Amino acid sequence: MILLAPTEQKMWEKSPSRNQIRMSDYDINKKYESGEQRILTEMNREKLPSFVEALKKPGYMDVRPFYQRRTRWDAKKQSRLIESFLINIPVPPIVLYEKDFNCYEVMDGQQRITALHDFYSNRLKLTGLELWPELNGKTYADLPIKVKAGIDRRSISSIVLITESASDPEEALQLKQLAFERLNTGGVALSRQEVRNCLYYGKFNQLLLNLANNSTFAEAWEIPIDNQDELNKNNLYKKMEDTELVLRFFALRHIEDFRRGMEGFLDLYMMKSLNFSDEDIEFLKDIFVKTINLAHQIYSNNLFKPFDPNTDTWQDKSYKAYYDAVMVGFSRHLSNAETLLERKLMVIEQTKRLFREDTSKLFTGGGRTQSDMKERIRLFDEMLSQVIAG
Repeated sequence: MILLAPTEQKMWEKSPSRNQIRMSDYDINKKYESGEQRILTEMNREKLPSFVEALKKPGYMDVRPFYQRRTRWDAKKQSRLIESFLINIPVPPIVLYEKDFNCYEVMDGQQRITALHDFYSNRLKLTGLELWPELNGKTYADLPIKVKAGIDRRSISSIVLITESASDPEEALQLKQLAFERLNTGGVALSRQEVRNCLYYGKFNQLLLNLANNSTFAEAWEIPIDNQDELNKNNLYKKMEDTELVLRFFALRHIEDFRRGMEGFLDLYMMKSLNFSDEDIEFLKDIFVKTINLAHQIYSNNLFKPFDPNTDTWQDKSYKAYYDAVMVGFSRHLSNAETLLERKLMVIEQTKRLFREDTSKLFTGGGRTQSDMKERIRLFDEMLSQVIAG
């Protein structure tokens, strides 16, 4: 049985709108004249001290620690930005989204904004400067008066996306996502989940971040959540693929409504998650925790690790495709958890049988189509049902 939160039960009732592909030139011109799927922008330019001071206004600009990516510029990269302003090298504009009147989200430029904030707050000691090594070790307050005045005369540009025009809210969100992906100019491209984390930040996104810290989940994916230095080096963590894995579980419980490919489907689920209530969030949290705990009690250290029939052993790393099947499968049988635990050895043996019979490698990522995903979830689900039936 598929357990769904109250809002989830109705989230697919309205089919997503689709762009009309075949249109006459007349219709295309009318669409363009209407302003549909067009973004309004304005350009601003502000002196650095005024810009940083404005950041202190409550609700003025949303710059969250996890807003775009978990890795952030070190002091050397921040210092190089300050040096660029000092010698008047053009700095790319930041891109803001006006979510309410005079209230902005940062779409591109969080690292530049954070560097300026740290600099003017005297938290940044300049380091690694190439043209002005004499200033290394100094904070803003320590700078000679003329150097300080010179930097204060510099300005930062911003592009503000004022609004979108689309036929419905879902298309508006898609337009906003497209704009973000194309405008982002960071030194390292954002992962798809980092983009979602930026655009669909809310109660559900925070839940994903929290559940990615679940000790059982982290251990299964070898994410060192108790060691910050090692954590910052972990690829799953750095690219937010850990939170994407949690999202996959919630989204693939709706495999019958799958569309737009995996990435597009996850985007769509995140869009719809903005409507989740506190009750929905608690329900989903409970489902995830109960599911992963049950799966761990069955498989222990082999959780999400496929069985290799050739060596008659469990593999030493987790696989996403197998994870999907395990998590979605067990989530459908939480009401029979006691029976599954009593028949743990049978579950393990039947799991091995699935891998012996899986000639197409469905459980190790060999199939990525909707039918492949549905099939591996179906096979695992049916295996559990057979064990329960005895």
